[in-house]
Amino acid sequence: MFYHLAGIVSELEPGLAVIECGGIGFACNVTMNTLSGLRLGEKSKLYISEAIGESNFDLYGFLDKSERRCFEMLISVSGIGPKAALSILSHNTPEGLALAIMSGNEKALTVAPGIGKKIAQRVILELKDKVSKELNSTQTQLPVMAPAAAGTSSAVNDALAGLSVLGYSSSEIAPVLKKLDTDVMTAEQIIKAVLKQMVK
Repeated sequence: MFYHLAGIVSELEPGLAVIECGGIGFACNVTMNTLSGLRLGEKSKLYISEAIGESNFDLYGFLDKSERRCFEMLISVSGIGPKAALSILSHNTPEGLALAIMSGNEKALTVAPGIGKKIAQRVILELKDKVSKELNSTQTQLPVMAPAAAGTSSAVNDALAGLSVLGYSSSEIAPVLKKLDTDVMTAEQIIKAVLKQMVK
């Protein structure tokens, strides 16, 4: 099983990046967001998700774990294949997708080519329940937040929901959240700030 590939970017095409490792070029299907962060001839690392079948062995590469987490979450939805998941993630950042799911924002999903209203509704329906369960579990485990967060519980709660979508646990979120001045931040800003701390 591949976890990540690190090597030189030898080829770039729409939706595809080839990473050369030890003389072997690995073709990885990528989102537009990941593609925009790659440069020909430069070393890069992609986190990998595999799709293996009788007649296929496809690799899907992502610049960060959050995007890979979202991809794997999307393909768990009935009727959503890798191509549709890549399309959605090419038009939404991981934090934007998390917030779209929690707020029921179908339009954020239907901007992606090939994603109609029914598919968007299915994604929101199937993943919102999952996220809500994760959020309830996270909230019961989180210690009392700093007073600054009290006035913006809605933004904090939305951010917690978004972070649970991205696969972060309460033990990872709580210490970082305490350091933020959440009373002046939106949910998306909180998510981005937490993610930035997580990758340090």
